[in-house]
Amino acid sequence: MCLMMTSCILIDCSHSSKDSDTGIWPNFRGTNCSGIAASDQDPPITFGPDQNVLWKITLPGGHSSPCIWGNYIFMTGFEEEGKLLKMICINRKNGTIRWEENISVEEFEKASALSNPATATPATDGERVYFYFSSYGILCYDFNGELQWKLPVPVATSKHGMGTSPVISGDLVILNCFGHLNDPRLLAINKYDGNIAWKYSLPEQDNYSGDSYSTPVIYQDQVIIYTSEEVAGYNLKTGDRIWRFVIGLPDAVCTPVLGKDIIYTVGYSSYGNRDMRAQFPEFSEFLTRYDINKDLMIDKNEIKDFKFRQYPEKPELSLQLSMIDFFGLWDKNNNELIDSTEWKMLNGYMNSLYENQGVKAIRLGGQGDISLSNLLWSNPEQPSHVCSPLYFNNHVYMIRDGGIISCFDAESGKILYMEMMGASGAYFASPVAASDRIYIASRNGIVTVIEAGDNLNILAKNDLGDIIIATPAVVDNKIYIRSAKSLYAFRK
Repeated sequence: MCLMMTSCILIDCSHSSKDSDTGIWPNFRGTNCSGIAASDQDPPITFGPDQNVLWKITLPGGHSSPCIWGNYIFMTGFEEEGKLLKMICINRKNGTIRWEENISVEEFEKASALSNPATATPATDGERVYFYFSSYGILCYDFNGELQWKLPVPVATSKHGMGTSPVISGDLVILNCFGHLNDPRLLAINKYDGNIAWKYSLPEQDNYSGDSYSTPVIYQDQVIIYTSEEVAGYNLKTGDRIWRFVIGLPDAVCTPVLGKDIIYTVGYSSYGNRDMRAQFPEFSEFLTRYDINKDLMIDKNEIKDFKFRQYPEKPELSLQLSMIDFFGLWDKNNNELIDSTEWKMLNGYMNSLYENQGVKAIRLGGQGDISLSNLLWSNPEQPSHVCSPLYFNNHVYMIRDGGIISCFDAESGKILYMEMMGASGAYFASPVAASDRIYIASRNGIVTVIEAGDNLNILAKNDLGDIIIATPAVVDNKIYIRSAKSLYAFRK
């Protein structure tokens, strides 16, 4: 059903972004996924459900972030009943619904409990808006809510549920489908008619693991994608892969950010993190505690009571796991026993994951495999899992679950600080910057505002009292934040 608010459209028929009271945040994390607002933006520092609220609107479930052009905000949502995918256009001035369109599907993409079918943020070029649902495909609408074209794709099969969003470059809509286990590829779609301009499918010899939740980033004539195997640049005209930097970590969640001809990305591995590894003692201690028959090996019956958490840094979301269920990680020879050699092998694997994870600064330029030649610096400590890094004023900021913020000098990699912000819990929303301030939203609903710079200076902690997964947007001196139940517009 289309819920058109004709009066709003007649009153405000222009969607130009040139007026002084308008602006753009055209896709996930704003211009080129940078997370940086326009230089003249000055959103409020303090806000909450009863403070500095311009308006608030109730939304259906969904994790998409606000996509903004002028006085138009585009969002997505879903309803379990009827298997409905929802495309929503909101009047940015007053928070009323301009129009809403639904599409019904036979099934939703299977996803983890932390994801849902409306995760992708829409993208707009100021004339049309492009919605992507991994349970359907891409749909293009004009600003009046009229369908222009649609491109169905097979329902994605993925590990956790797709997290990527489309972006626009020139006449192309770029979509990262490398996370589709059933059809991993990179797509370029003609934005006017929905025809596929080119596609890049991964060669079989790449032995791709099928993990990528990253949104594309545009650099000159290239589109850059982060996958579990690599960060790579592709020719925007042909789709040919130009270069690759091998990462080799199980999860590829964050969207990289551009600096001065440098790309910054963060890799995470649950088995490489210190918090995870700290749960497992040395083998000698393990034998003392669990080797009942004193044969200097461990069998399943002896460890039936040993438990660990896969994501100990976010205990409110981390299930307690039994080592028995993961016995095969240690038992490499499948003899139902774990000996000291197998224990050391797994520790060595965890150590390698630790060395590969973390923030990396990669100099752009070159062709082929640039893994050995173009790494400027890296740091494996306290990596973010889902949050994308932020490059701002020659600093790189990274947010880790538990509320740990790290700040690096962007050129040298020097750690300027790595500290607790005092807002615990998991972090899914990526940080955004405006007016020399950084806004960081936790899943628990605390939006911490810090001063950008060499030292951690917390300016405010704002409690919205609701779960926050989506990344905020900053336009027209206002910050727009989607919580689990609502979309807020905050102003001074």
